[in-house]
Amino acid sequence: MDSEERNMRIMDMTEGNSMKQILIFAIPLFIGNIFQQVYSMVDTMVAGYNLGDSAIAAIGVTSSLYALLIDFASGFNSGCAIVVTQCFGAHDEKKLKASIAGMMELDLLITIILTVISLVFLRPLMQFMNTPESIFKQAYSYIVIICAGMAATILYNMFSGILRAFGNSMTSLYFLMLSSALNMGMDVLFIVVFRMGIAGAAFATVIAEGISAVLSGIYVYSHYRTMLPGKKDFIVAKEGIAELFFNGMAMALMYCVVGIGSVIFQRANNHLGETIISAHTASRRIIGIMMQPLATISTASSTFIGQNWGAGKRKRIHTALKQVTIMEIAWSLFSCGLVYAFGGVLVHVTTGSSDIEVISNAVMSLRWHLSFFPALGCLLVLRTAMQAMGNKTAPILSSCIELGMKIMAAIWLIPHLVFFGTCITEPVTWMVMLIFLAVAYAFSQKKYKII
Repeated sequence: MDSEERNMRIMDMTEGNSMKQILIFAIPLFIGNIFQQVYSMVDTMVAGYNLGDSAIAAIGVTSSLYALLIDFASGFNSGCAIVVTQCFGAHDEKKLKASIAGMMELDLLITIILTVISLVFLRPLMQFMNTPESIFKQAYSYIVIICAGMAATILYNMFSGILRAFGNSMTSLYFLMLSSALNMGMDVLFIVVFRMGIAGAAFATVIAEGISAVLSGIYVYSHYRTMLPGKKDFIVAKEGIAELFFNGMAMALMYCVVGIGSVIFQRANNHLGETIISAHTASRRIIGIMMQPLATISTASSTFIGQNWGAGKRKRIHTALKQVTIMEIAWSLFSCGLVYAFGGVLVHVTTGSSDIEVISNAVMSLRWHLSFFPALGCLLVLRTAMQAMGNKTAPILSSCIELGMKIMAAIWLIPHLVFFGTCITEPVTWMVMLIFLAVAYAFSQKKYKII
């Protein structure tokens, strides 16, 4: 790596110690993911402490709906970024610039389509999800602002994807830390001082994410100008657009299938009343935080695998897979012990709720989910690795399995077992998906020739 590359914060993962590279890349990525979780966590905490349990339920009741829209966009970006990562690993400058150009064009289109669709169909979707009438107005005022500002989230994810493809996971962290601090400050300002209610939390999130996106874009343009596309690169060959589109759609559909399952899952939970919605929201916030190390390690390893796949270095991939799997299991066991010991305290601190029923149900959800984190960790490693190596079919099919199991839970399990059915659905689903992906990966090893 020459001095110019160091100044641009580029990490070529095709040479050197694989574990060291993954960890160096993963640590800032992990901190960044935690700060992203802070957005929703702070909204929940400030709203819960100042507006009560109904505000927590209002935020939680539409969370899966918003996640469906954002997951589609994020998945699409991640799929396109795989192509960029492989081009970078192969040192194909021409295709690298063309891929980034195509990614930008497709992102613009996705942003417009998703924003319009979400705003037009938001009320019918909330009614479909059985949003309780008592919190419908609050929930709508929150989610409509979030959806209107969706462009900020999509842009930030696009710039972060480009930076990750170059092996730079540090820079976007700095911007995210700044915007997270702004988000916390604006939450207090809008809710406590200006008394804007739950809409204040939404405005704080959108503004903070917008700042993060703008700063990331400025940095990418200023420091990676020589690697970014020029006017001629935006006239991308049809096969280039096709590759980006199908890679993006493959991962977007995978994320979207999961999101649809979550919407149906949330719809079933919304029948259980405000107390259960609040408990479910609280547990999901904590599960999201605890899940970040698992997601971060798998994401970092996918960048490593993508670069080495592009460079044709299969043995490095095999070694990295074993190392990251051990790391995932180690964190899973630690986080499980933490939740069993301090679950009730975590729920109370997160929500400010003293309702015994809210806390006890949230703790039950936490214990069931965290007990199956080792399976989730292995699942994430396999899925992201197969995506990075160009296998789109098995990850999508695994997501279809998740969709099917959540539909069955919504139709049969939750109505019969109520919130206990909610608690066990995802853990059982993770186990089934892991078995499926492990078998698919075993059959594909000979094709990949990574051993």
